[in-house]
Amino acid sequence: MDRLTNTVRPYAWGSTTAIPALLGTAPTGEPQAELWMGAHPGAPSRIDRGAGPVALNEAIDADPAAELGEPAVLRFGPRLPFLFKILAAGAPLSLQVHPDLAQAQAGFADEEARGIPVDAPHRNYKDANHKPEAIVALTLFDGLCGFRHPAEAAELLEALGVDSLKPYVDILRAQPETGALREVLAAVLSADRDAMAQTVEEAAQSAGRLAGQDGPHAAAFAAYAATAHSFPGDPGVIAAMLLNHVTLQPGEALYLGAGVPHAYLDGLGVEIMANSDNVLRCGLTPKHVDVPELLRVVRFEATDPGVLRPEVSSNGEEVYETPIDEFRLSRYVLAPGGEARTPDARTPQILLCTDGAARLRSAQGELTLAPGESAFVPAGEEVELTCAGAAGAPEAGATVFRATVVA
Repeated sequence: MDRLTNTVRPYAWGSTTAIPALLGTAPTGEPQAELWMGAHPGAPSRIDRGAGPVALNEAIDADPAAELGEPAVLRFGPRLPFLFKILAAGAPLSLQVHPDLAQAQAGFADEEARGIPVDAPHRNYKDANHKPEAIVALTLFDGLCGFRHPAEAAELLEALGVDSLKPYVDILRAQPETGALREVLAAVLSADRDAMAQTVEEAAQSAGRLAGQDGPHAAAFAAYAATAHSFPGDPGVIAAMLLNHVTLQPGEALYLGAGVPHAYLDGLGVEIMANSDNVLRCGLTPKHVDVPELLRVVRFEATDPGVLRPEVSSNGEEVYETPIDEFRLSRYVLAPGGEARTPDARTPQILLCTDGAARLRSAQGELTLAPGESAFVPAGEEVELTCAGAAGAPEAGATVFRATVVA
């Protein structure tokens, strides 16, 4: 097993304090949005096996079967099929949706054939893979996930009392679900920008007022008002009002499948996703929004956010069940002096400590992980997990998240 040295991505929406607080380091004053763990070529973790630091993707490329195991290579190819992250949102991320695998393959092939540079700002498909993802809250975590039922969206928009929103309210009440959601989203994103900016401003003022009242949508109105403050005049603010607002408690999770519009608003979480950079944006961003392609990919159906809670297995592993094979996310809550936990060794895994201190033992050695520290364990290497006790608090427990693939 290898201790990972990981890269922090300084995206503008990142919190300036959440990741430093987890790591026990001083804030730099700059946003620290995501800490990446894995072998994604954009910012691979680094390991050192005695000959100096090496990128994890290079170590895997040198001997995929030894690092990943032959079954994983046969099933997913000679690369780690997931990217693991700590995500710290201090401001809303872009409202976005991801394609399914067939859409990604077709879209990538089309843009390649048309000669669009992969780094072009108007390019939609950076690769031919899908990007399902899951996020587990480490703190209270605010987000948007999936469409509201049209009748509920109409009620929320009507409560704002903004005249220019009335046509959308009428559509949501008169049309069948799929057609209503499609027509309203298309109209919002295609509207005259100056007129929409005025609508967003009026809606934001009203949302701020309603957030202070004891109504069924008070928390959602507060979130929309804060989002409008971050993105004044952005049509995505109105698009966001079509979506379910959800606040996760620590330990709760969301799974975001293909075609489901979503955005993370605020909070610290552990995120895992299939290796892909394919994002179609709906708003809350200065970046390119391809409305026709977006409308082709979005699934226009009302959904419950589907908050996930872990299911405890017989060996003490708490599993977040998702309908995807490229990743499997779970956690171990380790008690001081408690029984050692031994994860399944058949698949490659990344182990991340988020609380306390965790000790990892294998036939090859021992590591102790503090909060925010992680290790890569190649397939076939059996590891025992125990609580090491936090510095100055030997009676404290530890939490370890485990990222792997479906065996």
